[in-house]
Amino acid sequence: MEPFRAQLLQTAQSFIRVKAQPARNTKPWESKVGGAPYLPIGTPYPTTPDGLNLFFLAQINFEEMPALAPFPQKGMVQFYINDDDLYGMDFDDGANQDQFRVLYFPEVLKNEKSLQSTHKMLRDYDLLPHHPETSHPLQFEMAEEVVPASDYRFWQHFDPSFFQQFGEKEWDVMDEFGRAVRTQGHKVGGYAYFTQDDPRRKEDPMLLLFQLDSDEGMDLMWGDMGVGHFFIRESDLTSGDFSKVLYDWDCL
Repeated sequence: MEPFRAQLLQTAQSFIRVKAQPARNTKPWESKVGGAPYLPIGTPYPTTPDGLNLFFLAQINFEEMPALAPFPQKGMVQFYINDDDLYGMDFDDGANQDQFRVLYFPEVLKNEKSLQSTHKMLRDYDLLPHHPETSHPLQFEMAEEVVPASDYRFWQHFDPSFFQQFGEKEWDVMDEFGRAVRTQGHKVGGYAYFTQDDPRRKEDPMLLLFQLDSDEGMDLMWGDMGVGHFFIRESDLTSGDFSKVLYDWDCL
């Protein structure tokens, strides 16, 4: 791959690496996985159409994150999922938020008197990738990466037969490249990692809003060592419209 170094470096993108911290009690407005969500008084708790409470997965307070265009520099985005066998994902329509929900609060209140009190577990659960009763705060750092072959944008920079030029070493080179260019982990923006296929279409580009990977430290597991994604169109992101977010997860 050395002859293609310059071409690969042209695909470099900044992203936010997200690091989960050991479990502890958190403030309602902190970025975190699990625990008590940030909900101002009067905000309905997210439910399915038949009234079942969804489970709080994670939230990101953009004020705590390094600035990364076109993501907001303030506000709170939250993710809720159901405890069915697909964790709330709709295979046929990944933007159908009946069994999951993405909420956005443009202003974050840091007065606990203005917020709903700590939420105890509203119902038992059978199938979830995480432990919603446990709160893991999140930390952020700016990073940079080049496009992996798992992201559909790789094929916008390289010919569809790119790896075939290596002949009998085609799969060896592809495998080695996959290990060298690793886009796993928790992140905002940048290139997504998949164990299966990228659900996005090149004619409808979407940004990686949040990638939450399996994480032994949080005892978080999407199926069999899988990874969860939330994607959003740039126009929706800049207008603050989180109603058409695409939710997808896959596993080995």
